[in-house]
Amino acid sequence: MTHVVVAVDGSPGGARAADWAVDEADRRGVPLRLVCASLWERCDPEPADDVVGRLRASVHSLLAAEAARVSLRRPGVPVSTELLAQETVPALLDAGRGAAMLVLGSRGHGGFEGLLLGSVSLRVAARADFPVVVVRTAAPRGDGRIVLGIGGRRYPRSAAEFALAEAACRKAALDVLHSWQPDVDFSGLSALLDPSPARRRAETLLTTVADQLEHDGAGVPVRRLCPPGGAAAALLDAAAGADLLVVGSRRPFGQLGPVDHAVLHHAPCPVAVVPDRTTRPIG
Repeated sequence: MTHVVVAVDGSPGGARAADWAVDEADRRGVPLRLVCASLWERCDPEPADDVVGRLRASVHSLLAAEAARVSLRRPGVPVSTELLAQETVPALLDAGRGAAMLVLGSRGHGGFEGLLLGSVSLRVAARADFPVVVVRTAAPRGDGRIVLGIGGRRYPRSAAEFALAEAACRKAALDVLHSWQPDVDFSGLSALLDPSPARRRAETLLTTVADQLEHDGAGVPVRRLCPPGGAAAALLDAAAGADLLVVGSRRPFGQLGPVDHAVLHHAPCPVAVVPDRTTRPIG
């Protein structure tokens, strides 16, 4: 049995992430682990000064209060807590290993709610070797769809398996999206390019991936979306009203790509970034 991990920090964003995480743990039938990173845990308060002791106690109280709150939301989910005596990003990377996923809010204390994604979430999503879900906004309940974005010419096995599992446990449909743009004319001449070859390549790739998902999906409805245009814009459009947007990421040099950045900053639903450790060429 695995578990879901969520980072909490007392912010509204952290509370939204905890709500999403306990709902997810309930759907999967697994425990929830609440974690909070605090370097105060390393410090021993001086006998004449209990400031450090009070700070440590406040973090423990935060974890206990958040655990009680999510337990009321989903009483059947086993909930545990852990205070991590590390810097935030390394602590969360360690905590997420071995879990089904790590769930993060968009911004903690010191950030502005509703604006772009905070640096901690971006750094963790860029470096994690496990799925990371970012809950950026208090989005309304979705319409029963999971959206999986695919790109390049490699089958995104890890992201596809994650998206299928999400669709199955939610009894949701799976939208598989691969956008395309016309080939670029590098001749220097002004010419109207025929978009047909690019469209056919995109449709072939999408068919290959969708066929495999239908084979593996055990009854999960799979819909194929192949819109023209940029990948980020197409994914953000498809994510409107969805329960979850899933993107695979190969992340060269530990950096997120521009599409990953765009959806993490602007998606109207939670986003799962799944590292594709095992991929295979398509075609």
